[in-house]
Amino acid sequence: MQFTRRGMMKTGLAASAALIGSNVIAFAEPTSGNEPVKADNVWLQPAGGTDVSHSPRQRLLLDFGWRFRLGDANDAMKDFRYGAPTREGTFAKAGQNWLHNAKDGPLQHSFDDSAWRLIDLPHDWAVELPFEPIEGPDGSVHAAHGGKALGREYPATSIGWYQRTFDIPAPDEGLRISIEFDGVFRDSTVLFNGFYIGRNLSGYAPFSFDVTDYVKYGGSNVITVRADATLNEGWYYEGAGIYRHTWLVKTHPLHVAQWGTCVRSEVRAKGARVSVETELLNESDTAAHGRLTSKILSPDSALVATVPARPFEIPAWGTVTVTSQVLLAEAKLWSVEEPYLYKVATQVESGGRIADEHGTTFGIRSIHFDPDKGFFLNGKSVKIKGTCSHQDHAGVGIGVPDRMHYDRVALLRQMGSNGWRTAHNPVAAEFLDACDQLGMMVMAETRIMASTPEGLSELERMVKRDRNHPSIVIWSLANEEYFYQGTPTGARIIASMKRATKKLDPTRPVTGAMNGSWGRGMSYVVDVQGFNYFNSGIPDEKRPAGRAETADIDDFHAKFPKLPTIGTEMANGKSVRGIYETDPKRGYVAAYKPGCADCRTPAETWWTIFDERPFLAGGFTWAGFDYRGEPTPYDHVATGSQSGILDICGFPKDIYFYYKAWWSQEPVLHLFPHWNWQGKEGQAIDVRCYSNLDSVELFVNGVSAGTQSPKRNSHLYWSVVYAPGVIEARGMKQGKVVLTVRRETTGAPAQLALLPNRTSFQANGEDVVSIAVEVRDAQGRLVPTDFSKVHFSLSGAGKIIGVGNGDPSSREADRPASATSAERSAFSGQCMVFVQSIKQAGAVELQASSEGLASAVATLHSTADAARPAVV
Repeated sequence: MQFTRRGMMKTGLAASAALIGSNVIAFAEPTSGNEPVKADNVWLQPAGGTDVSHSPRQRLLLDFGWRFRLGDANDAMKDFRYGAPTREGTFAKAGQNWLHNAKDGPLQHSFDDSAWRLIDLPHDWAVELPFEPIEGPDGSVHAAHGGKALGREYPATSIGWYQRTFDIPAPDEGLRISIEFDGVFRDSTVLFNGFYIGRNLSGYAPFSFDVTDYVKYGGSNVITVRADATLNEGWYYEGAGIYRHTWLVKTHPLHVAQWGTCVRSEVRAKGARVSVETELLNESDTAAHGRLTSKILSPDSALVATVPARPFEIPAWGTVTVTSQVLLAEAKLWSVEEPYLYKVATQVESGGRIADEHGTTFGIRSIHFDPDKGFFLNGKSVKIKGTCSHQDHAGVGIGVPDRMHYDRVALLRQMGSNGWRTAHNPVAAEFLDACDQLGMMVMAETRIMASTPEGLSELERMVKRDRNHPSIVIWSLANEEYFYQGTPTGARIIASMKRATKKLDPTRPVTGAMNGSWGRGMSYVVDVQGFNYFNSGIPDEKRPAGRAETADIDDFHAKFPKLPTIGTEMANGKSVRGIYETDPKRGYVAAYKPGCADCRTPAETWWTIFDERPFLAGGFTWAGFDYRGEPTPYDHVATGSQSGILDICGFPKDIYFYYKAWWSQEPVLHLFPHWNWQGKEGQAIDVRCYSNLDSVELFVNGVSAGTQSPKRNSHLYWSVVYAPGVIEARGMKQGKVVLTVRRETTGAPAQLALLPNRTSFQANGEDVVSIAVEVRDAQGRLVPTDFSKVHFSLSGAGKIIGVGNGDPSSREADRPASATSAERSAFSGQCMVFVQSIKQAGAVELQASSEGLASAVATLHSTADAARPAVV
């Protein structure tokens, strides 16, 4: 995905975005193409006789044109005989696995998979499943995972089969061919041309398989993936399927390894020293030697510096790491305000030919966690103002397109947030690209706390893939491992994980998100102490008499004055957008001072504590966005969380403006609730305001209700007797009114309005536009109490991929059965529809209608652009 200049927040980002989508760095000097191959590099001459010495590295998107169908976890006959007793055994002989015994199996030459669904990746089949009852004895457990028909008790909907057929040209013989998966949930079995290739258990860690030996060059090749989502790894909605990108990668036998470039920088008083480590593989039967050169490029691809060339020698089937350095006299630093990105273009030369070219985006910056003064970025004190979020979104589940990753990060950056904790797993690389581009600092967290081979492998894959992202400032190795976090066993496990992390990346500190046992176990191993909540999350009414709410953090700092501290998870207040009366029957928590009986700490409490303590590096509040699952406190009613600052669609809740008032530099004036309180005439209504201005005066139907000055990190409050009409807040700075906000009693719903976040997008089959829908009265005012059902129809060069409304108790479908029509009820007057481009430029027309309301039409334009290289 290449993001438009309009979408970038800072100068220089548009060019760097284009670099991220590039697969080949075209700076090599042209040659005649018929120069002889030297004897010591005969591997460059493939068996087919075609000279591939100038074939570029290719990383081809393998997302389009897959076939999908469900299997069955309990019935092998409905699961292509997977696991059924056979004479040969499931994996007894090469190319003779269980699928060959299935007469209707996908590996039979006569098999026709046209009856399978045609889908594109990323794909989450769980979001398409119906909701199951959550009212019974086990309802709360089921609701915790989103209430979908997924798991051991739902065998018919917990196995997914994917298949893709494609050609590999005959001239590719002699290249190394691999398939890369960015994320499959979960327990994936991969077959290629009938051969069992491998298995990956993790639902989050990226993985790849070399399939060179099994390729049919000049013919049709088939990749088959079985994903088993009967088991879960988390306690929240995790989805199911091939939900991130998949790639077909072709390289010369001598090439840069996957994630083989590591760029490190040392910021100096003047300029910076950049070190480039490159891991080379020689996957041939002959030793190779040559030289490696790298060039540092600016966001607009201008040459910044040439890294001195280094010679190398690699034995047959060997590996070597080449290190080189260069001094940049005038380095531009990556920061939250100016996230400047460079690119290193690496060239591998051997035998007078270019064997490989490889590009890596990076940023130059320094980080430091100080035990007394907090966090420093480029020598400047910066308080981390962060959020934690899971990876699912309305409409698409965990199969989030690249543009939606970008939009999610942008929404929180606009709020003033500068930090994101990836709770609780490795994330999509494209999400980190967005953080790099937008200046969002990241606490990158692995899924499991384990020093087993499997656990360390998942950790190492995350660190190796992501270590070049300047946005990542700290690694998190554990989350709330309450059984072991304070024990010697836990300390040993974390020590092994830390050792593995530092081997790959010695530049960043590690932490663990501990929800207790501070000062024991893991605390003696981590570089930065992580606090999930404080006082063990004990609510005020249960706290021991005389014990301050901040006692745990303050006591820890006094006992461990040399260990930096950070709030790895804070707040966890609940609220539902547009709801101002708690309603247990519908599963809603009111938006006033977000919290509930079993919640943790309100936003105002935790942030005031952190803002007032310089030794705290900052913190990450739970959560940035609502998400499916964990529907406390009403887990027998709702299926989605209410912890977000934004709802699952990305509509901001009132609490969004609290953080914006105290985290951003913009003047903020936000007034709530709405003023549609029919039936409550004469009753007192709580009116609140989030503002960072000098003072705010409230008017009720033209009469002043008083002026108040906001206390830092707090809110303003008036008790007002309700009468239909208007409440108006006037915010003043230095005695002058600079902002005015009104809430009016609206008329009846009369019309719909469509508000796309963009009107132009790329015709690449990937780009997405999010279109907000508002129910308005005859005067064009949002009706905040309306729940009308809205119908959508689409024509032209696009498709509907999802809908949502932010209601945590909704049982409506997010994924429509049709790409051209859908429906969704408004919630608090709003809902959202997501439209994706196709590989054809043109106009896209979306019409929204609802019974008794005037319809609305939005016209989008998809423009032809250079799509990423992809498998056809």
